[in-house]
Amino acid sequence: MEIGIPELKSEQIEELCSIVEKTARQYVLSKVSPKRIEALNICVETEGTKPVSLTVDVDVSLSPLMKKFNVQKLVDEAIKEAFTSAENYLRELKCHSKK
Repeated sequence: MEIGIPELKSEQIEELCSIVEKTARQYVLSKVSPKRIEALNICVETEGTKPVSLTVDVDVSLSPLMKKFNVQKLVDEAIKEAFTSAENYLRELKCHSKK
């Protein structure tokens, strides 16, 4: 998606990755108790600065007690939330760059 933002500085890319990772983690933890999570790995990678390309991987392993839980849906929704937070951050940068 093209938002029309300025070229990102390395600090902005770091902040973007941090926001995206935090959003995905918070989403998963809002849906599943930490006690029921055996492993939660979130990887955020960027490529380029203008345009910036963002890749988000979420890997969740739940306790055997959660075997009926739809993990794929949880992962998909966490990634969707992560991209929404990235878009919001980039739109905010765009607004500040016009001032």
